[in-house]
Amino acid sequence: MTGIDIDKILELAPSPAYVVDLDRLRHNLAILDEVQRRSGAKILMAMKAFSMWSVFPIIRETLHGVCASSPWEARLGREEFGREVHSFAAAFKESDVVELLSISNHLVFNSFNQLERFRPLWERERGRVSVGLRVNPEHSEGHTPIYDPCAPASRLGIPRAEFEGRSLAGVEGLHFHTLCEQLFEPLERTARAFEEKFGEFLPRMKWLNLGGGHHITREGYDIDGLVELVTYFREKYDLEVYLEPGEAIAIGTGILVGEVLDVVHNELDIAILDVSATCHMPDTLEMPYRPDIEGGFAPDEKAHTYRLGGPSCLAGDIIGDWSFDRPLHAGDRLAFLDMAHYTMVKTTTFNGIQHPAICTFEPQTGELRVVRSFGYADFKSRLS
Repeated sequence: MTGIDIDKILELAPSPAYVVDLDRLRHNLAILDEVQRRSGAKILMAMKAFSMWSVFPIIRETLHGVCASSPWEARLGREEFGREVHSFAAAFKESDVVELLSISNHLVFNSFNQLERFRPLWERERGRVSVGLRVNPEHSEGHTPIYDPCAPASRLGIPRAEFEGRSLAGVEGLHFHTLCEQLFEPLERTARAFEEKFGEFLPRMKWLNLGGGHHITREGYDIDGLVELVTYFREKYDLEVYLEPGEAIAIGTGILVGEVLDVVHNELDIAILDVSATCHMPDTLEMPYRPDIEGGFAPDEKAHTYRLGGPSCLAGDIIGDWSFDRPLHAGDRLAFLDMAHYTMVKTTTFNGIQHPAICTFEPQTGELRVVRSFGYADFKSRLS
């Protein structure tokens, strides 16, 4: 999170609040633009990771479009991003396909069953909507099974054996998505496995989508290797190559501001915050994932150790244990780092807990803008 004025944000922001630093966003986009210019790839923004549409005007200056996992995401991408929309889901209803065909540039199916079931619909749109298939290279690079699309018995992607005896009439592209928060080397190994299994089909394709999970903007990512890999597929098979990272757009751009509500003691000191693991950062429970905190250290590394928990009734609403140089008191502010991606898109209003405001910070002017705040009406409108 180098370069973000945490102290200024903590001073200006409401609590709880997600705050995205616009300079850090531009920094990431400059790296992605370099990849596009050098490799010829088209990079899309994966909305499942980051759908803060108030900053789409900045992102669309660089990226070619969005990838969507549902009609609602696709519609938001069409309305607010305004460039290409690529849509995929594990399975579609007929009504989904009808809607997606009206707003998508690419539509990717997850099985031959769905490809053929909806053929009468998508064939009418040939030339306007390009249809593809998601494949499963059956090469696992994931460390956490819940996030590994190539885990045994995965429902995501078509294995090579399923291609035997199947028609590819009208199919113009292949798509694989196998990575999660990874650097270049896992992609390189996966691409070799993919080409070995599916390379025979590429000469008849118009495009190849290498999916997401690429931490392209993370320090240490092999940009040269990625450029070389994309160039290889483009030149060997005369293909358009797409990448659709979500996190890479938002890595290091945002913080979650929280406030200490109370400190209690039960075998250890426990600070109860106005931010919740289950409501506001569910990956800390699902992954599990431990976010960094500005001024926070490993337990017992500093003089004062606390377990940080949320205000909900869930007994396991625990963010984790950290130590600090100074004691925590009610009213103290904490900044959870790198909390732009897979946070806002996964929040809930469980227990009616206050949803964090959504803010931007412009370092060039020092302005913190509350883009959206949430109230009781937002909570009530989700129920009936």
